[in-house]
Amino acid sequence: MAGGGDFRRYRGKAGDGPKAEMNVVPLVDVMLVLLVIFIVTAPLLTHAVKIDLPKASSAVNLTKPEHIEFGLRENGEMFWNGEPVTLDELSLRCAAAARQEMPPELHIRADRLVPYEKVAQVMAIAARNGLAKIGFISDPAGP
Repeated sequence: MAGGGDFRRYRGKAGDGPKAEMNVVPLVDVMLVLLVIFIVTAPLLTHAVKIDLPKASSAVNLTKPEHIEFGLRENGEMFWNGEPVTLDELSLRCAAAARQEMPPELHIRADRLVPYEKVAQVMAIAARNGLAKIGFISDPAGP
């Protein structure tokens, strides 16, 4: 047969079809080329310029932010750093404090019998006006 080839000579046993084998030579060639490229370029990647860097201390700089003492009494009285305030004044003062360069923390000091609803109102007003850092002050339990 001209050009087509004779498939009978590729048969192993009687009745078997043609055998197909993968040619891995191009794959090996590509892998060897890549290996040579990586061997040549790897030393170039680790080349560094020597620089005399300045020495600096790494001491932690602790700056205590300003804080606001907010007091709540059982009878409903509220105090901003010791001054009596109302709910309307509270929102104005929270908004003014939040506009500072470093917004202060709001420390809430509430009587034991103050309803949680009042504390939640104060927290909501503070958060709505931009004071995100809120803490609770309590007395440690005595012996």
